[in-house]
Amino acid sequence: MSETDVRAAFAKQAAICGASGAPFTGRVCGLIGARLDRSGEIGRRVLEWAGNPSHEGDALALRLAGGLHGLARSGRDAALAGVYPPKDAPLDDDALWEIVAGSLVSHAAQLDPWLHGPPQTNEVGRSAGLMAGLLVLAERFGLPFALYELGASAGLNTRLDRYGFRLGAVEAGDPGSAVRIAPEWRGASPPSAEVRVARRAGVDLNPLDPGDPATRARLAAYVWADQRERLGRLEAALQIAAGMPVDVARGDAADWLERRLAVEPEPGVCRVVMHTIAFQYFPPEVQARVRARIEVAGARATAEAPVAWLTFEAEQSGFERQPVLRLRAWPGGEDAVLARGHPHGTWFEWVA
Repeated sequence: MSETDVRAAFAKQAAICGASGAPFTGRVCGLIGARLDRSGEIGRRVLEWAGNPSHEGDALALRLAGGLHGLARSGRDAALAGVYPPKDAPLDDDALWEIVAGSLVSHAAQLDPWLHGPPQTNEVGRSAGLMAGLLVLAERFGLPFALYELGASAGLNTRLDRYGFRLGAVEAGDPGSAVRIAPEWRGASPPSAEVRVARRAGVDLNPLDPGDPATRARLAAYVWADQRERLGRLEAALQIAAGMPVDVARGDAADWLERRLAVEPEPGVCRVVMHTIAFQYFPPEVQARVRARIEVAGARATAEAPVAWLTFEAEQSGFERQPVLRLRAWPGGEDAVLARGHPHGTWFEWVA
């Protein structure tokens, strides 16, 4: 990719942030895209990026934005911390850029590791879609759930029944939870039903420990700095997770699922494979094996031993990609779009 592609990726991310209620993060991405030069190590590495810098590729802008937010939160750069939310940023772009550019040079050693890999978020807001899908399954089968989350990260969404939800006119989850999730809900409400989780587990190439302070700091840094509600929700979810152990294995999703999801029916439980904004990052052969395993198990499912595949993943719609909440359930194998939504779960439009 060329330097032009890199600058365009930052400009695109700036626009996405601005449209998603994160004007400060968008402003920082925009300034980097327009003004970054090769005078420092970070500038050279970013502008000479060898991969795909776009938000649908290496998410380069979000890697660097996460690093800067983490640096500001750490307090190691007083000038940067002084302009990051909840502090007020300078109204003048020149003044803000002088501080950001200085941080990119003076704290290059701290920022460089953030460029090594893609952002590893665990967006709790997406669990609203998963909960809505579980309500559909609970109404249909009336059984407790066994949850299998792929790309689980710290397993925050694997614990979704520990959060309180308002989904349109429907309340779900734990009404006394410190995590309250009430996205803007468009269209009809999902069914009202009881969601009971009998067991849960997940897998990730790099699972994160929600009780580890460094992990908590890293996840918080990837939340856009001006979205304080998201940040507070994440911190509350991490607190819940730290006191509720869940098995999140380190490994390949297909390998793990082939071991854990038995082909034989399991009466008395509805087994649900689920994932949110993760499948697109799996290699094609892993995607194919995951699909095959679910379909083989689904082919033997019964009404007393159902199998479901619940996903909130980006799908192409015209010229854009938009997250779609999709449910496929066996017996029968019907494939239904339940809703469309914002990547962070800010809003959902129920279409089922």
